[in-house]
Amino acid sequence: MTPRSIRKTLSANDAGETGGHQAGILIPKDPRILSFFPRLHARERNPRAHILFEDAAGQRWEFAFIYYNNRQFGGTRNEYRLTRMTRYIKEAGLASGDEIILQRDEHGHYSIEHEIAGPASPASGNSVLTLGGGWRIIDISR
Repeated sequence: MTPRSIRKTLSANDAGETGGHQAGILIPKDPRILSFFPRLHARERNPRAHILFEDAAGQRWEFAFIYYNNRQFGGTRNEYRLTRMTRYIKEAGLASGDEIILQRDEHGHYSIEHEIAGPASPASGNSVLTLGGGWRIIDISR
């Protein structure tokens, strides 16, 4: 079953806090997560699909879903990425630990939301450093 909503906890690298350059947010090769995005033709070099996402304010954001498959063509990369997100992340004021929520409705329209992580405090038990970030599929069949 194709998920209609997925979440990604941003890493420091995703949020641009490391100062490094990256080509977008890494998408795991989990077939369930990949099924959320448009199908890309793996025999084509670095295939991509441009996807329009709309936020809660009605602003549209164009992101690119890319399969960097140049390993099949003599290169080194073999990974999926969601790129062109830097402006959204900066304008939303997102940082590592915050989450982006990507949704697709039954008509194929995409939307994006985000949640700012609450401050960690030793009293709340949230003082453990979480390294990296992960993707989660949200079960909305309830």
